[in-house]
Amino acid sequence: MHALQFLVPLGWIETVGPLLPIAILTLAVGNIITRLLSHRKHKQQVEDGEEGLDRYPPHVFTTTGLVILGMLFTVHRPTSGMILMLPLIGLFITDFFEFESREVEARNDLEFERPKAGIAVSLLVLVYAAYYGLPFLYQPVLDALLA
Repeated sequence: MHALQFLVPLGWIETVGPLLPIAILTLAVGNIITRLLSHRKHKQQVEDGEEGLDRYPPHVFTTTGLVILGMLFTVHRPTSGMILMLPLIGLFITDFFEFESREVEARNDLEFERPKAGIAVSLLVLVYAAYYGLPFLYQPVLDALLA
């Protein structure tokens, strides 16, 4: 019995819960790809002399989707979800500040840098997502070592 069972109907989360780690892993890979495409688009905008940078909608979708799926995963598996939410919140905050720093670089004609912090946090999210989404790859090894 869940503590919130009488406030929020949680029966559906038991159905989709096992699929959440795979969905998070898919969005984590997509987030890295869209981050690189977003950087390429921003670099092109700077070279074309456009006044401001536009947010890249696929990247916004993957980042927002990761945060929402992370919250759903927290409802399904609270401890694992909270552990996963830490780098996801870091990813969300990093995306916000890196976009602002790219705009400052574009506005002041500074050297346009790669999103190093965003890539690092994205890789951390990918590692956590792979840990929760692909347990069949490492469980036999851990079972052999710890049994």
